[in-house]
Amino acid sequence: MRQIPDDLAQAQEEWHATYQQLAVCPRTALRRRLIHLSSVVLFHPHYQGQRSAGWASLHGVRHVRAAA
Repeated sequence: MRQIPDDLAQAQEEWHATYQQLAVCPRTALRRRLIHLSSVVLFHPHYQGQRSAGWASLHGVRHVRAAA
């Protein structure tokens, strides 16, 4: 299993904190921040490349090429 990069972990922590703030006090600036952080996390280079066997078993994929 690959380790999560520090910048990705930081973005995820900020996402959760922003989400909690938004739940308490809805503001446009917080919504925009949450959308920005969502894209940072979703499109992070860490998630690019081949899928692991663990991912395949979670999602019911039958054939996944093993990572080199």
